[in-house]
Order: sequence, then C-alpha cells, then structure tokens
Amino acid sequence: MAAHLSAVLTIAGSDSSGGAGIQADLKTFLANGVYGMSAVTALTAQNTTGVTAIQEATPEFLAAELDAVFTDIPPRAVKVGMVASAALIEVIAAKLQGYHAPHVVVDPVMVATSGAALIAGDAMEALKTKLLPLAEVITPNLPELTRLTKVGILNMETMEQAARQAAEAFGVAVLAKGGHFKDGAAIDLLAFPDGRLESYAAPRSSNPNTHGTGCTLSSAIAANLAKGKPLAEAVGDAKAYLTGAIQADIDLGAGRGPLDHGWNLSGSFFA
Repeated sequence: MAAHLSAVLTIAGSDSSGGAGIQADLKTFLANGVYGMSAVTALTAQNTTGVTAIQEATPEFLAAELDAVFTDIPPRAVKVGMVASAALIEVIAAKLQGYHAPHVVVDPVMVATSGAALIAGDAMEALKTKLLPLAEVITPNLPELTRLTKVGILNMETMEQAARQAAEAFGVAVLAKGGHFKDGAAIDLLAFPDGRLESYAAPRSSNPNTHGTGCTLSSAIAANLAKGKPLAEAVGDAKAYLTGAIQADIDLGAGRGPLDHGWNLSGSFFA
C-alpha cells in the first residue's frame, strides 16, 4: 500500500537565507512527517543580520496560489505567517473561509528577530478582525502579544493576563511564547477561550542562534494538528521539536543564525 502523508499548507513570506518563512516551514513539515505546500505572500531579501528588501505578491497572484493548492491537494492544516498588507490578509481570510480550511494556525509576525518591521500599520486592523478569528490557535511572542492587547508584559502574571485577554477577544486559543524573558526556564502559556490554561516549560538555551523560531514552532503545531493530535498535545510536541532544533546549535551566518530543522532525522541518505 502506498504511504500517505497529511498535507499542510504554509502561507508566508520567503526568506532568502532559509532560516525563517516558508523555507523554515517546509523543513519543519518534513521533519514532522507531513507533506508541505506553500503560498508565498512576499519575497524578502534577508539573512541572519536583517531584512534589506521586501517584494509583496499581488492579491491576485496570492489568490491564484491558494486556489491551485486547495482545488488539488486540500490541506489538513494551514499555517499563516508573514502577511504585510491588509489586501493580502483579506484574500487569505476569504480563501480560508471559502474552502473551509481546517486547523488554521496563525503566527502574527510583526517584527523580525533582527528588529525589522514586517507588517504595515494599516494591516493590523485586518489581521485582528478578519484573520485571527479564523484560527484554531495564534502564536504571538511577547512584543506581538503586547501589540495585540495593549497589556504591558513584565512577568508571568501579566503574560497570563494578556494571553487570556487575547483568547477572549478573538475567540481562539492563544499560545503566548515566553522566550523574550531573560531568566529561568523558557515557559509558554496556552490560553483557551473557555478559560483553561496549559503551560509548557523547556530549559533555556544559551545558544544565540534563534532565527526562525516562531515560524518553526507554529509550523510544527500545524503539522501535529494535521496528524490528528489535540491542540494541547500538538503544542507540547512542537515545543519539544523546537527545543531540540535550538539545542543542536548549528552556527551559520554573522548574526542570529538558523536552527537545525533536521536535528532528529536519520537514515543513509541523511548521513
């Protein structure tokens, strides 16, 4: 019998250095046992030191990409990453609704690890009103969660407050990523709209090479959801995969280097 892989779609920007964006997503999909597909929202000229240029897809072209995928290989989960304009967000939201896309994971990418802004100011309202409510889970880091909720996050208490507030406001689960805290374990909080809260802790790594961590985590969650795992389990397994990819500590580039997405792969072709 032929092998069957769950198909997962990433809708995100391209990273020319391969550490983040659709390149990180596709590597993550493969490493987590699903078949990866992509719809590119933007080309970026970037590396481990920063983003130097962005060229957006047109709304018409993005719509054509999404139609091509959904009408031939309907994905079992969708990850949405960098979307810089309101027009593109509106296309994505319309297509996800039109095709009844399951298991939507939205990583609300607003600022690159290097500090470069990756979303236009007028896109924030479209993100909050049209796209986030379609998600099963959103995965903001602390600066993004602050921007979404206006809550100043200084500690675990205010992080929990902001996560619960966002879950209630958007009606979706919210995975608040605590990696920006400097001390203690790396703790993420998963807040559900019904008030439930799960926490996930991992040893904090001294490895500075963290380019693409947000893309990788959200893609691993989508892969696990496509394989039928409940959300809480999907997040836990995704965090374990991400932790291994960080701890592998490959050292590439002059800035914040990428992760080792293949840290757990083996076999004669991988050696």
